[in-house]
Amino acid sequence: MRRTGTIAIGIKAPIIRQGDDLVAITLDSIKKAREELGFSVDDRDVICITEAVVAKSQGNFVTVDEIAIDLKRKFAHMKENEALGVVFPIMSRNRFSLILKGIAKAFPKVVIQLSLPTDEVGNPLIDEEEYYRLGFDFLNQTMDEEEFRSHFPKPLHPFTGVDYPEYYKEVAGKEAKIIFSNNPLAILAYTSNVIVANIHKRALTKRILEKGGVKKVVALDEIMNEPVGNSGCHPLYGVLGSNKSTEESLKLFPRDSQWLVETIQKRIFEETGKKVEVMVYGDGAFKDPVGGIWELADPVVSPFHTAGLVGTPNEIKFKYVVDTALHELTGSAAEMALQELILNKEASLLGKEVSLGTTPRRYTDLLGSLADLMGGSGDKGTPIIYIKGYFDNYAS
Repeated sequence: MRRTGTIAIGIKAPIIRQGDDLVAITLDSIKKAREELGFSVDDRDVICITEAVVAKSQGNFVTVDEIAIDLKRKFAHMKENEALGVVFPIMSRNRFSLILKGIAKAFPKVVIQLSLPTDEVGNPLIDEEEYYRLGFDFLNQTMDEEEFRSHFPKPLHPFTGVDYPEYYKEVAGKEAKIIFSNNPLAILAYTSNVIVANIHKRALTKRILEKGGVKKVVALDEIMNEPVGNSGCHPLYGVLGSNKSTEESLKLFPRDSQWLVETIQKRIFEETGKKVEVMVYGDGAFKDPVGGIWELADPVVSPFHTAGLVGTPNEIKFKYVVDTALHELTGSAAEMALQELILNKEASLLGKEVSLGTTPRRYTDLLGSLADLMGGSGDKGTPIIYIKGYFDNYAS
């Protein structure tokens, strides 16, 4: 039996710019890493490429001015002095500050509604225990900033130290207003034109507002979903999944890149005879246990991947089987019996006791989380993660 299981290798690459050949860069970087470490290419190895370099090579960028132009045409019916509502933005300088800057450039009167005690992905605005201790009913109650600060004078993000209500007011300008409520209909007391700024529940928030009588509602996936002049765009996700690039521009989520993962898979097969899997990944789908922040601020973990990554694991629970069906066996007899159980397991173990606790999440979410943890978002410089043995098991 081979004694190693899953191995993930961070692979450094050159600095990638717009127009670069990402297929060639990926293949060359993997070749150099193989020469350095001496690992082989095997069937079902997985190559993960971060979405950031894919979007960069595409040149999929937009500016604050282009966002403002797009919003002007989407809310063309509004008068210049009318207020525009923004419901449930996440608290992130990287993710939302430039979008807000574009919104304020188009409509100087902005009413921003923040949820409590956290935003949608878990960034805490206030201490959760204090929120519940005070007994506020934020589903039916709305507070303006003055009342909010009478209870929470200086709400600082635990990791960044940013006072987000104050920061977003600075970004949005002197006419901006902040309110606090978990009921999306609260914004209608201030304006009937609304941008839905949450990510994963945006469709539900939109439906609630539409039923509540909103005049016009647009979600982030509908902003920059088509180009302004020669700008970038994303037909499916708009500015969802975007990141701050400069003080005046955003890098959007990558688009039209199924060809990329399939071309890399094909080229490696031509060179080695091995069929690897390839995926583009963004945020991992995991939650920080200390800060309570759910890392997935992208609309999906993997927007593009080869066909072999579709589906979920079908695994038996190792320790459950050892402690039940194999509890009388030891040594090599136990090993052989366990291998036999794995080799002969049913095609679907969904709901079976033998799979209890295996939590069959999608392969792309699991692999994307592993790749995101390996690559990080800092200065590691490893935009490619090479994963070996992920589809192995104890019987391999």
